[in-house]
Order: sequence, then C-alpha cells, then structure tokens
Amino acid sequence: VQLQASGGGLVQAGGSLRLSCAASGYTLNNYAIGWFRQAPGKEREGVSCISRGGGLTYHADSVKGRFTISRDNAKRTVFLQMNELRPEDTAVYYCAARRVILTAPLICDSDEFPYWGQGTQVTVSS
Repeated sequence: VQLQASGGGLVQAGGSLRLSCAASGYTLNNYAIGWFRQAPGKEREGVSCISRGGGLTYHADSVKGRFTISRDNAKRTVFLQMNELRPEDTAVYYCAARRVILTAPLICDSDEFPYWGQGTQVTVSS
C-alpha cells in the first residue's frame, strides 16, 4: 500500500493550501484515510479523517471550520483543503490508510493506521 502526499508549501497566515494523498497500484475504496501532522517538539496529532465511502468525517477541534477532508475514490485521491491557515498549523502533514469494513466506525487515532505516506511540509508565516 503506497501513499503519496503532496501540496505542502509556504503560505502567509490567512492563506489556503490543498493537500493531496494519492494511492498507487490499488484502490482506496476499502480504506479509511486520515491526515495527521507533527510539529517540531510536539506529538503527532490527528487532523482529519474520512470513512471509506466518504460519508463520515472527523476534524480536530483545532481545525474545525477551517479544514475540510474529502475523497475521490475513482481518482484514488484524498484531499485536505486548508483555509484560514495559522502559524500554529505549521507541521509536517502525513496521510495514512486503514483497511476497514463498510460499517466500521470512524477512528482517527494514528496508532490504528498501518499504512503511511511520506510527509509534506506546511509552513505558515505570521
């Protein structure tokens, strides 16, 4: 299971970025996907997660109302639209996958996700 995260960069506070997580070689239909981030000196944090069908989403309180997770299974891609970015959003962002059954509850705990892509750096300047 290979995931490729992209879309990070340097942006001013208040700006927007759209991260993409693309799967190669297999379908995403059976996987819940999560976005996690880790800033220097801090623990990894669950940002947003989405169920395999896209009907359930979770956003951490720190990003609720600013970030939106979505997916396009036909394109094997999950997106994280990040608006109103703040300096405290600066981190390396990772996407991860977890194979689940259709009726599985949505869990956004990084320990439950066995497949990880490489990170993409997001830097928000004040």
